Amino acid sequence: ELYTSQGCSSCPPADAILHDLAERDDVIAIALHVDYWDYIGWKDAFADPAHTARQKAYAVEAGRRSVYTPQMIVGGVDSVVGARAMELSKYIADHAAAPDRVRLSLARQGETLVIRAEMVGAAARAPMVVQLVHFTPERSVKITRGENAGRDMTYANVAHGLKIVAEWTGEEPLEMTTPIAHADPLAVLVQAQNHGPILAAAKLD
Repeated sequence: ELYTSQGCSSCPPADAILHDLAERDDVIAIALHVDYWDYIGWKDAFADPAHTARQKAYAVEAGRRSVYTPQMIVGGVDSVVGARAMELSKYIADHAAAPDRVRLSLARQGETLVIRAEMVGAAARAPMVVQLVHFTPERSVKITRGENAGRDMTYANVAHGLKIVAEWTGEEPLEMTTPIAHADPLAVLVQAQNHGPILAAAKLD
């Protein structure tokens, strides 16, 4: 998850890294634009207060007093300044090497999404939330004011419509449906409650 803003002069290098990540098959990379830089002269057209609230909740869970951009959060656990490519790569590799705790599959049936999940082996059961987020693969904007004035920016995997669609304990396999109102690609995240680790993620283009 990249927390970024069109009004932040430090963000373009992290936005470029997200472009590269979005092309990988082994990473689900999502840009969550925040709204707290809008006051400095440019309103981010992709920002959503829900993204800001999510980032702040991560900060509270980690014991941090503030939020910043650009910030990457990997697997709901590891936080890194978004432009630090080497550190980010290490976190991604570490999470990829960790054993699966939840098996997750998705299927689109018209305007309905079918979500199936089950715990793997003896993985510990704990309260989880199932979240759905749509994303637009590429969006461009000409920035005319603020710190990035004069730049033509193209953003990858811009998130919208993030919401919780279910709560799950893991005691029994999960099979559910939820309506999908957008044709955009989507991702489903199974995450420990209170912004804990992401235990499984899957996407549909």
